[in-house]
Amino acid sequence: MKRRILAVVVGYAVWTALWLGGNALFFSELAAAAQAGEAITDGGALAGVLGLSFVCSLIAGLVTASIWASRRVALITGALLLLTGIGVQASAWSLMPVWYHLVFLAAIVPLVLLGARMRGASPQAGAQASPA
Repeated sequence: MKRRILAVVVGYAVWTALWLGGNALFFSELAAAAQAGEAITDGGALAGVLGLSFVCSLIAGLVTASIWASRRVALITGALLLLTGIGVQASAWSLMPVWYHLVFLAAIVPLVLLGARMRGASPQAGAQASPA
């Protein structure tokens, strides 16, 4: 049980660290504009931020499944990330187009699950990671 919880916590933390680091490195001007309450409508910039989110989600799934290879554990990680994302997107709803928010939120769970599947997560709830 502790290892499953660790898998979720580490997967969530990795997503968050990659997201914050990626935004600071690649999208600091957009983040500053959003914090200042300025609307962000540049499609290319928004696509770049979505790309970062996609990579973060895939890696979070890979990391989660590396600790505990279970689709259910990866689903929990994805669900927690989605809940957090809903709160963050709701707070910035008026700053970005609706399509951005919907794609961002809709992609989190499937990409976390894909990342877990790439690592070999089993559909069975209690499947444990094989030694690497």
